[in-house]
Amino acid sequence: MPARLFPGLLPRLARVFRLGIKELYSLKADPVLAGLILYTFTIAVYTVSVGAKFEVENAAVAVVDEDHSALSRRLRDALLKPFFKEPMLIGADEIDEAMDAGRYVFVVEIPPKFEHDLIAGRTPALQLDIDATAMSQAGNGASYILAIVQQEVMAGLSESSAASTSAGSAPVNVVVRPRFNPNLSSAWFTSVMQVINNVTMLSVILAGAALIREREHGTIEHLLVMPVTPNEIMLAKIWANGLVIVVAATLSLLVVVERVLNVPVQGSVALFVASMLVYQFSVTALGILVATVSTSMAQFGLIVMPVLIVMNLLSGSTTPMESMPVWLQNVMQVSPSTHFVALSQAVLYRGAGLSVIWPNLLALAGIGAAFFALAALRFRKALQASQ
Repeated sequence: MPARLFPGLLPRLARVFRLGIKELYSLKADPVLAGLILYTFTIAVYTVSVGAKFEVENAAVAVVDEDHSALSRRLRDALLKPFFKEPMLIGADEIDEAMDAGRYVFVVEIPPKFEHDLIAGRTPALQLDIDATAMSQAGNGASYILAIVQQEVMAGLSESSAASTSAGSAPVNVVVRPRFNPNLSSAWFTSVMQVINNVTMLSVILAGAALIREREHGTIEHLLVMPVTPNEIMLAKIWANGLVIVVAATLSLLVVVERVLNVPVQGSVALFVASMLVYQFSVTALGILVATVSTSMAQFGLIVMPVLIVMNLLSGSTTPMESMPVWLQNVMQVSPSTHFVALSQAVLYRGAGLSVIWPNLLALAGIGAAFFALAALRFRKALQASQ
């Protein structure tokens, strides 16, 4: 029936298939690209996940204890591993030198008569000095230390003494129950987002490099004398390179993320893979579009580098979209990575279904069609110019 409605469709699909097989053979004959794909979806995902952490771990901390009471010792002993290194006792006159030298991220200053003033119902001030050059660790660590101080003060004083202090008179008891990541482990976030960012990077690079390789090796002239159209050449590169990335990313998610890093995947992997196929159409078309305006592999690399940086950093995979200015959020809606990150987080973290992510899929399809149309127009002009 499709052959009757679209005469010549099957021969076109056959040509696209054969050209795609040629692309796979070309990739197989390039050990550098094959090694890059293997490294990107294995070692790179693992090292970033275990190395780039947002939570506090092994932070250097010092304590200036001018109280020398049971409560001050209790506070010092509560700064435990693995969040903090073993606290070092220093004098008040050593603080500036130690922090200037970068030996400590946090210095807790416990004033004289700290415990005595708390028992008497006063509100003494406990000072926390922070080296904010380690911005992420400094912000999270300050919250950790604040919670530790409040907890130990409440536990260290008698109920009557604690009730008379401002620390013990909180009118509301807030109970926090994190969902989807109960231990607040950054590896659960960075591992999945690293896979997604690598999909974006390699999809653009492989598709664009495949087109430029044809031009630099002179094989584009061979294609011109064959009964193939520019659209068929582009579709072959899209499905061949996209298939390699989809298979590699799926194996990375199932083996490296789930098995090696022990990160649970809440939603349907099949739905994620289907969404990734739509995303592949968008980003590989973008890679071909960039390749059509590049005259060499070096120029392609210079053009694609800022494009990938913007797509990865401003897509929501590094920082939340809500933290960006509204105008920038609106601009990033034209990027396919923004929609793919949103639907991937919904599926893999929260177990969302098609009824939730269909607007993102529709946006991906529309953006991909626009990129493909522009790339096809540019590609036809480049082929006509080379004839």
